[in-house]
Amino acid sequence: MQTIDQVAVNTLRFLSIDEVEKAKSGHPGFPLGTAPLMYTVWDRFMNYNPKDPNWFNRDRFILSPGHGSALYYAMLHLAGYDVSIEQLKNFRQWGSITPGHPEYGVTPGVDASTGPLGHGFAMGVGFAIAETMLAAKYNKPGFEVVNHYTYGLTSDGDQMEGVASEAASLAGTLGLGKLIYLYDDNHITIEGDTEIAFREDVGKRFEAYGWQVLRVADSEDIDALENAIKEAKADTEHPSLIIVRTHIGYGSPKQDNASCHGEPLGAAEGVAKTKEAADWPVGQSFYVPVTVRKHFDDKLAACAEKQAAWEALLADYKVVYPELGKELEERIKGDVLVSRSDLEAVFNDIEGISTREAGGEVLQKLSMQLPQLVGGSADLGPSNKTVMKTCGYYSKDDRTGRNIHFGVREHAMGKALNGIALHGGFIPFGGTFLVFADFMRPAVRMAALMGLRSIFVFTHDSIAVGEDGPTHQPVEHAMSLRVIPNLCVIRPADALETAMAWQTACLNQHKPTALLLSRQKLPVLHKYAAVIHDNAGKGAYVLDAGQGEAKAVIIATGSEVHLALEAQAKLAEEGICVSVVSMPSWDMFEMQSEEYKKSVLPEGLPKVAVEAGVTLGWSRYTGSEDNVIGINKFGASAPGGTVMKEYGFTAENVAAKVKSLL
Repeated sequence: MQTIDQVAVNTLRFLSIDEVEKAKSGHPGFPLGTAPLMYTVWDRFMNYNPKDPNWFNRDRFILSPGHGSALYYAMLHLAGYDVSIEQLKNFRQWGSITPGHPEYGVTPGVDASTGPLGHGFAMGVGFAIAETMLAAKYNKPGFEVVNHYTYGLTSDGDQMEGVASEAASLAGTLGLGKLIYLYDDNHITIEGDTEIAFREDVGKRFEAYGWQVLRVADSEDIDALENAIKEAKADTEHPSLIIVRTHIGYGSPKQDNASCHGEPLGAAEGVAKTKEAADWPVGQSFYVPVTVRKHFDDKLAACAEKQAAWEALLADYKVVYPELGKELEERIKGDVLVSRSDLEAVFNDIEGISTREAGGEVLQKLSMQLPQLVGGSADLGPSNKTVMKTCGYYSKDDRTGRNIHFGVREHAMGKALNGIALHGGFIPFGGTFLVFADFMRPAVRMAALMGLRSIFVFTHDSIAVGEDGPTHQPVEHAMSLRVIPNLCVIRPADALETAMAWQTACLNQHKPTALLLSRQKLPVLHKYAAVIHDNAGKGAYVLDAGQGEAKAVIIATGSEVHLALEAQAKLAEEGICVSVVSMPSWDMFEMQSEEYKKSVLPEGLPKVAVEAGVTLGWSRYTGSEDNVIGINKFGASAPGGTVMKEYGFTAENVAAKVKSLL
């Protein structure tokens, strides 16, 4: 007779392959091979409450190889989450809550969207950072109000991705002892045996990163898996990687064969024979034995009790530590208030400042207002101006700091920010040069897909970077970020617009924000302070209407707004009135009413756009790319002013373009 563990593991296996078979799409090999790992974590260790999937002090779980989603959904179903058999039968179908890869906000119990390999692994590092930060600030003797683990499954494919290596190195450096991954070491990738492209000793690599590395020789040995996780938990100084020898497609005719990775097994030859070999009812799909159902149902009362005990502890905590208790509750809720007037006031006596420096000054103010604001840069803090001067540095030895040294790891930084945002209780930010947005673009995309309040600070935003040359001069980057759905991209013209940009980023609770900031100093537009305060948050607005009836409109972003004002003045000397529109954010502008948009960009008037970047896309506002002063080639190494002039970014050129349209 099989033990309850064996029956439960097989239930997970066969629910998973039934999902894939019914959908005629999916990945059966991973669930068959890793079901014992999933079961052991959830049965023996996970603290969760399916009646409240977002309970704050729950353990977090990440399925980094998101293609194994069928197993995840089967586990959530058995554990009591609102994922029904009918939803399992609807796997990968339109409108279901069981999509092809796990999606945060779609399926109850899914803590992160995964699928791009390595991403989930790196987000887990962010989860673990967040837990330690909160614990360091709010836990008091007798009141461990923040105390949970991050568990996850990782894979060969995960460990081939560079972002996983970046993140693993960071996690080891930070000593994230509550981060535990079980490694699906099946020696198989889509193209065949891992030997064809992946031969290093992963365990030794992780030991070099500063991880505790444990091994389980047989994935079917639940006791060995349990003991390994207990050993991992006992080491609070190091993250743990448990390498488990698994077999893709376990028990199927395609076991240890790459062919079972990403296609159904086949009802007759695959599913039936696999079930038969395991002494499982062959003719019954989506079968859950009564014993397994009872096994998990019996856990529900304890799940609810754990949350109730934590809530009682939190209630007592708020009595003993009322200020901290209130602050923690507010951070969990996620709502914030930011006064833009206070941020703008920082620049009252400043005539000129780069928007990166302005962002740094705003950040100092925000750091005092918002205890949930944490972050750093990819080893560019002094250049990005992303250091909170009074907030200390987070490290293995000091969990109270709010500045994080991410190192030269843009991709992992972006994913860690997303993990911190997903965890809750934080507004995370990370900085690098705009040209290096290429390195973290996948993280930006996933933040947008999940609707996270991650803030990406990109400085050195144009060819005005100058002497560093074309390798460091972003040309296509602003536009490439604008095409990402649900990403708020803001390129402010001066310090006052920068205050708006940071305020918006902190208030964007359900979308990430990219701040594009200048290296070069720019005048502070004090003359227009009231106009900026009232209108900059609309994404585009008439900065200066000119004197008289406008004959054309000059649209500009960032540093080029000042160029537009100079051109306006030159045209005025010739008796030509034009309005200048500052457009810091396309997406914010598109959220406005049609009436407002037409008031800013009146129909029938010629429009010229000016931006030190590619012209592609600007025709939506100008009618033609011919009406855009931009740059469709890479830059050059020379002083920034020289580069701008040589590429046509002069008031004279802007004025001439306007006159050519009249």
